[in-house]
Amino acid sequence: MSNSEELSDLRNQIKEVTNEIIRLVHNRMEIAKRIGNVKQELSIDVEDEQVENDIKESIIKLAKELGMDLEFSGKLLNILLLESVKVQNRKSDSHKISPHMAVFMKAKEMEKLGQNIFHLEVGEPDYAPPLSVRNELLKIYDDKKYHYTEISGIPRLRNAIAERTGYGTNSEQVLVTPGGRFAVFCAITSLLKPGDELINIEPSWPAYKECADFIGVKIRSLKTSLEDKWIPNVSKLENLVNANTKMIILNYPNNPTGKILPKNILDKIVSMSKDYNLFLLSDEVYSAYSFVDFTSLLEYECSKKITISSFSKTFGMTGFRVGYAISDKEIIRKMSSVQATSITSVAEPMQYCALMALESTIHDNVDLVKSRIDLITKRIRKMRTEFVYPDGAMYVYPKILSDVYKSDMALVKKLLENGVAIAPGSGFGSFYKHFIRISACQPETVLNQGLDIMERILTQG
Repeated sequence: MSNSEELSDLRNQIKEVTNEIIRLVHNRMEIAKRIGNVKQELSIDVEDEQVENDIKESIIKLAKELGMDLEFSGKLLNILLLESVKVQNRKSDSHKISPHMAVFMKAKEMEKLGQNIFHLEVGEPDYAPPLSVRNELLKIYDDKKYHYTEISGIPRLRNAIAERTGYGTNSEQVLVTPGGRFAVFCAITSLLKPGDELINIEPSWPAYKECADFIGVKIRSLKTSLEDKWIPNVSKLENLVNANTKMIILNYPNNPTGKILPKNILDKIVSMSKDYNLFLLSDEVYSAYSFVDFTSLLEYECSKKITISSFSKTFGMTGFRVGYAISDKEIIRKMSSVQATSITSVAEPMQYCALMALESTIHDNVDLVKSRIDLITKRIRKMRTEFVYPDGAMYVYPKILSDVYKSDMALVKKLLENGVAIAPGSGFGSFYKHFIRISACQPETVLNQGLDIMERILTQG
């Protein structure tokens, strides 16, 4: 057989094998659909970590026997697992109330119909931005600050953020984004690829999983518990690391628990991320609202760290949509390329407003949120709940101890029927179906009225 004939024969073999792979994948997806139907009948969650882990162990064993690259085989498996979840989720009820924003939208619909709603679900401060921001807004038109800007943000704002941050940060390490959420999105989409894995510590803000799902990145979740005071077990965290793991996400002060990571635990996680050469993303949006000592990731020497922050919570500027990331120059360059492709830059007027906000103090805002958290915790101690007092952030995350309301959604729906919007705990991880999140972003009168209704319902239950 000549070389050209051998090449033709090998290509035909490749074609046949590829066709067989597609047929097998099709069969797998058909089985996944049937599994989804059964799960729906049994009213159980689509995702089952134990089952996925068993499959992964089997694939790793097989890959080793075949001498196949473990990272590549792991990526193929993750893509199959993600597709199976998509197929099964299509069978679920897409209209049911789920995370906190869905509850918020449902509450808004009810308000349009004339029902009065006490909003205890959304983390949007009720206080105004600093007066300096108002004054800047009034000047922006006359000052002609309404043009395209540098992709990474106007130099004055990046310099001011770098100076405020400290730790030797310079403006080339800063990317100004439309809110902290987009900074998270830029980090995940620019640094990870389909089939990669990232580790998330639950309960957690659902946006991390949403961003990962968007590009086909597999989430591995480490669950923390009320009993352990929401402190992650570092050994269990390390056990989640494999050949496909590329990133760990931290969110402290935590949304929804308010937990602040003890420094000795953070030390271990940073060391572990270095040992495994992982990106370490720290969402520190709530760091200004710290009621105990807070250690920022910025304090560590770590070339693959990304720190996220925002003007939304710190300065009450949610609608201005200004956040930022701080990282190594090369990482910022990669993140900037995502921003350049998608939105160009943050609107120039908003950047100048953010610049003015940096000149303001926020002590009154922090004291106000702290006093509201004190009020909430004092009230719910008298109800059928169990919780850990928050170290920071803007929320209380109690466990509901009720014989009647055996899931968060049952209580959330009952409260909404009675004019109170509360975030379901399962929106921050499916393991937390007996929790709810109460936001401290409303005036005390609103909080008290909403909690009066909640107390009455739990007492009746």
